[in-house]
Amino acid sequence: MLVAALYLVLGGTYLLVVPGLLFLYLRARWYTAGSVERSFLYALVFAFFPGMLLMSPFLNFRPRKRNLAS
Repeated sequence: MLVAALYLVLGGTYLLVVPGLLFLYLRARWYTAGSVERSFLYALVFAFFPGMLLMSPFLNFRPRKRNLAS
């Protein structure tokens, strides 16, 4: 039972927790990250790619539509 719980915790961390935090960090630092930081972030995206794919349909980080008064 302990092994199953450990698998569940590690799997949830790998597929949900770390990719979610990575999405939020990427959103906050996308335009200001330096080259070394960006390379490290790309490596993390590669390492946690299954979780990123799992979460990507539910997250929308596109810019909001501008409201132009004319």
